[in-house]
Amino acid sequence: MHILQSSSFKKKVRRFRKQEKQILDNQIHKIVKDPAIGQEKKGDLKGVFVHKFKIHTTQYLLSYRFASDNLELIMIGPHENYYRDLSSYLKNR
Repeated sequence: MHILQSSSFKKKVRRFRKQEKQILDNQIHKIVKDPAIGQEKKGDLKGVFVHKFKIHTTQYLLSYRFASDNLELIMIGPHENYYRDLSSYLKNR
């Protein structure tokens, strides 16, 4: 399985510190082992899964989807305005 990153995902992760990236890597490994760990969304986000986890005291949401044999990491961020931003990002692609 190949793991692909969207440009939005790459930009956000670039700002993470080393320890935060390690926590994120652990969460990505959990998704690869058990793709159903995230919750599948409905409506215009159908086919997109969102996995929630904490880094320090902040809860992050990580959206991903499967395309053939690939795992695409779409977006990561805190809950505030997350679904609005995710929806507009997917519409503009």
